[in-house]
Amino acid sequence: MNNILVIGSLNADLVVKSPRFPQPGETISGDDLQIIPGGKGANQAVAAARQGVKTAMIGRVGSDSFAPFLVDNLKANQVDTSHVTVDSSATGTAIIVVDAHGQNSIVLSPGANGSVSPADVDSASFSDFGLILLQLEIPTLTVLHAAQQARANGLTVILNPAPAKSLPAELMSNVDILIPNETELALLAGLPVTDASSAEVAAKEILKQGVKTVIATLGSKGALLVTSAQVTQVDAYKVNVVDTTAAGDAFIGGFAAKLLEQGMPLDVERHTLMLQNAVRYGCACGALATTKFGAQPSLPTKQEVERFIA
Repeated sequence: MNNILVIGSLNADLVVKSPRFPQPGETISGDDLQIIPGGKGANQAVAAARQGVKTAMIGRVGSDSFAPFLVDNLKANQVDTSHVTVDSSATGTAIIVVDAHGQNSIVLSPGANGSVSPADVDSASFSDFGLILLQLEIPTLTVLHAAQQARANGLTVILNPAPAKSLPAELMSNVDILIPNETELALLAGLPVTDASSAEVAAKEILKQGVKTVIATLGSKGALLVTSAQVTQVDAYKVNVVDTTAAGDAFIGGFAAKLLEQGMPLDVERHTLMLQNAVRYGCACGALATTKFGAQPSLPTKQEVERFIA
């Protein structure tokens, strides 16, 4: 049985390290180009699978040389790719510049990710899963259909609302756990988010939209867990940052895996300690991911996370 179903994007990340981000109209020199497996969906699938959780992915790749590179990498990480299909368009790509401080700037070209459809969602048997991970690098209507199907089949729905965009009320009301960063939280709540206090206000506004739990990732300030019953800030682990790419995906994959490991019930809202443990574990996964270069190559294994926490 596959415990986690991920429906989302697969990208080839074209990455260059540079001393800083170029200004408009400016050309600067960087290191050699690297081509690295990425895409928020694939990243989260690999992140969960590396925690020892059976994971499957639904998505699309193009009919080009990037496609087997991405699919073979998922298989190498024990992700079930039987529902990853080949599209006639190009594979999704991300142009990523990483500066000397490990911060990144990303431009996405969706390619085949833009063709992931409700029919693709319906190709999987939802009875095989306990939890679904969703993001926004595929069409919003497909994400909505996936959330509705997951809810109808008793799965817990986790949505990472990235890249940031406005979302229909119908989608928000079908989300159990929303995991935004500060930018995404501010957009969805319609309120400014500048610190943990304003993040709490914004998260409580989102709870009014039908979401049961909001976990705001706050970078170096950790994460804020907000439900109708609790507000808990979990501190970040301090590490030497090399590259922040996929740190959020590492957090989400680790968080989801830890929920399942603890015997996650369908109604997670009442289980305060379980949620806090999962958030702390996710923070450790995210921190470790920043200590290595690249998206999927940086995602830690369960053994690495447990040694780091110990």
